[in-house]
Amino acid sequence: MDSRGAPSHRTYRTGLWHAGLPLLFLAALTLLPGCKKQAAAPAARPPEVTVVSVAQQDTPVDFEFTAQTQSSREVEIRARVDGFLDKRAYVEGQVVKTGQTMFLMDKKPFEAALQTAKGQLAQQQARYQVAKANLGRVGPLAEQNALSKKDLDDAIGNEKQSAAAVIAAQGEVETAQLNLSYTTIKSPLTGLSSFARQQDGSYVTATTSGLLTYVYQLDPMWVNFSISENEMLRYRDEIAAGRLKFPANSDFVVTLILADGGLFSEKGHIDFANPAFNTETGTFLVRAVFSNPKGTLRPGQFVKARVSGATRPNAILVPQRSVLQGAKSHFVWVVDKDSKAHQRVVEVGDWHGDDWFVSGGLKPGERIVVDGALRVVADMPLNIVKAAPAAAGAAASASGPAASPAVEPVAEGRNAGPDGTASNATQ
Repeated sequence: MDSRGAPSHRTYRTGLWHAGLPLLFLAALTLLPGCKKQAAAPAARPPEVTVVSVAQQDTPVDFEFTAQTQSSREVEIRARVDGFLDKRAYVEGQVVKTGQTMFLMDKKPFEAALQTAKGQLAQQQARYQVAKANLGRVGPLAEQNALSKKDLDDAIGNEKQSAAAVIAAQGEVETAQLNLSYTTIKSPLTGLSSFARQQDGSYVTATTSGLLTYVYQLDPMWVNFSISENEMLRYRDEIAAGRLKFPANSDFVVTLILADGGLFSEKGHIDFANPAFNTETGTFLVRAVFSNPKGTLRPGQFVKARVSGATRPNAILVPQRSVLQGAKSHFVWVVDKDSKAHQRVVEVGDWHGDDWFVSGGLKPGERIVVDGALRVVADMPLNIVKAAPAAAGAAASASGPAASPAVEPVAEGRNAGPDGTASNATQ
């Protein structure tokens, strides 16, 4: 302490030094473990992958189109004479037979017109008999010069006019009989009936309000679908390049997929392709015909038409999971003889079940990674394992005989694209 009783600066610094000793000791103990040598990290294990060998083979292909059913014979049931509609004689929506009565019109005016025509015919027939008898008398007298030549000509003319009047009267009778028969309106075919457009008691005419209903023939049934101009040109180019082959005489087999996903029991064939291009829709109309004995198909249904019969000669199919999407193109991992992977850019075509057609970039006999591709690093060794038998069988049944082995799907991740940049890829 100084002369004034206050602690000196020397004593204050000595106290700070003794107070900091324990803290320095603890810090030294903490740093001691860091002076030890760190253990080496374990080496990364090669990723497990499944591979498939690339092979070429003729592969049948199907084409699917959105289609709509149409009756092969759709008939308008119309009134052919003017009059009052007495009765609808069929059940709406039910199947009607050929010759079955559908509507009845008021017959009374037509029956009266028939009687009038018959009466006029009888009059003309009587006049004809008189003219014929008169000619029979005038003829001999004219030969004896008892009557003039003019009298003979008049008798001949009257007889011919009477004969013509009889023919005209017979035509009026037949017309009246036809009009009377038109009051009973029958179905000209066996098919499904529509609802009545006119009700009992309505006055219908043969021109403006003559439509009464429709009848749709159900067997056979037409199915219409359209092919776009771009698709038609693409098929033509692939056929010219030898990558696609149509059956002889374009004898395609058409299968229908109904709205619930079920298959229609009957197979169809294409019977018409419109050569004219539809400028409004940009498509060509194609029609297939199906036997429909049970009436399962109804007009206006939307279905899918699967057209079979084409093949892709010497095609290469690879599982879709093996093809990854880079920043600019698709690529696969090709495995060399040392079980190392190398990126390869490929040209892909259409899908085929769970597989993908590859039109360029691969050769037969090469091996490509299927599952585990997201874990692959270029030029690094791989641990190749076999695909699970159950999953492989499921993929084979989905893709047909050309399907490749498959195992469980791999989650979405990121991988390096062919250009060296990171890109999203789903396996």
